[in-house]
Amino acid sequence: MASTSGTRLHLADGREVIDGMSSWWAACHGHGHPHLRAAAHRQVDRMSHVMFGGLTHQPAAELAERLIDFVHGPGLLGDPLTSVFYSDSGSVAVEVALKMALQYQRGVGRPERNRFLTWRGGYHGDTQGPMGVCDPDGGMHALWTGVLTPQVFVPAPPPRGSTPEVIDAYLCRIRTAVEENHVAAVIVEPVVQGAGGMRFHDHALVTGLRRLCDDTGTLLILDEIATGFGRTGDELVGTAAGVVPDILCIGKALTGGFMSFAATLSTDRVATAVDSGPGGGALMHGPTFMGNPLACAVSLAALDLVESGYWRERIPRIAELLRSGLAPLRDAPGVVDVRVLGAIGVVETTGPVDTARVTADLVARGVWLRPFGRLLYTMPPFTCTDGEIGQITSAMCEAVGPR
Repeated sequence: MASTSGTRLHLADGREVIDGMSSWWAACHGHGHPHLRAAAHRQVDRMSHVMFGGLTHQPAAELAERLIDFVHGPGLLGDPLTSVFYSDSGSVAVEVALKMALQYQRGVGRPERNRFLTWRGGYHGDTQGPMGVCDPDGGMHALWTGVLTPQVFVPAPPPRGSTPEVIDAYLCRIRTAVEENHVAAVIVEPVVQGAGGMRFHDHALVTGLRRLCDDTGTLLILDEIATGFGRTGDELVGTAAGVVPDILCIGKALTGGFMSFAATLSTDRVATAVDSGPGGGALMHGPTFMGNPLACAVSLAALDLVESGYWRERIPRIAELLRSGLAPLRDAPGVVDVRVLGAIGVVETTGPVDTARVTADLVARGVWLRPFGRLLYTMPPFTCTDGEIGQITSAMCEAVGPR
């Protein structure tokens, strides 16, 4: 890599490719967006970093207020999110969420509730706690079986478009698993399972989980690190489903891909129980770079772009172009499924993708994607032109189609 600009990656050998991954989904507004770049320049001249222990600063305070407003909407199920905890990566944001849930259960006098329930096919990060709630068999962390704390897993959620009867039966299965185990919280990626398999499911599952958790005294954690800020066509999946989780994790596009930064938001009920329970009256976590002012300033600028709504017309258009462009692969030999949701296009194959060959084919056609397992997928920047989306889908068809 030599440099980036807009939707493009400029390689060291002089070639140029479209970043069809938004650099792992983070650079949703493209690379070097002038509004984000200007915010970074302004902030770096004032203060790039200061410890967030015993000190605070305007970018962090303003961002917390903006995020709390961002996640709220009328008529949502659940208490409002009122507390913000900053960290330096999505994985750490999930780690913090898990700790919050455990400290909450201790704070309300239920220390025996010390396990987490999730569904198969999920991915939540690579640090110790998040690895424990990633798929233990088909995911990236099978190496650590026997080392990680065993959690409670239910089958992968029924696919998008399932009948209400199928969804209800699945939720009943989760309820039974919650009631039979000492579950502190349910943690899921809502509507889109990311690196665990790029599967899509229905908003009704998220709504059902909210009611189930309320009925059983279990916390609901939504990991929207990959789905937040417009990727699926909604600002947040939970909000679109009419749900406020007890704990929310956001990251990736939070800074528009400028730098690693994340946040974990919780309700007042959770924060109060954490602060009043055993453990010193505070959440037992303190990243050195939490509340980094440079990251906060860029995040504020990225929120400006999201709240401008420019992407609301663009995402449906990208989805339309992905569907039409990938349609030739629906009946192609070796292809199991082609699915699109928002600015996400997925091709699932019968066997593992030949990563080296497919990557070389894509780059030769001016496109950068990162296949894994049996999946070739794209999450392009929202700023891609129609022609660039067409170039991405054409390259995918040629790389995966009959040879």
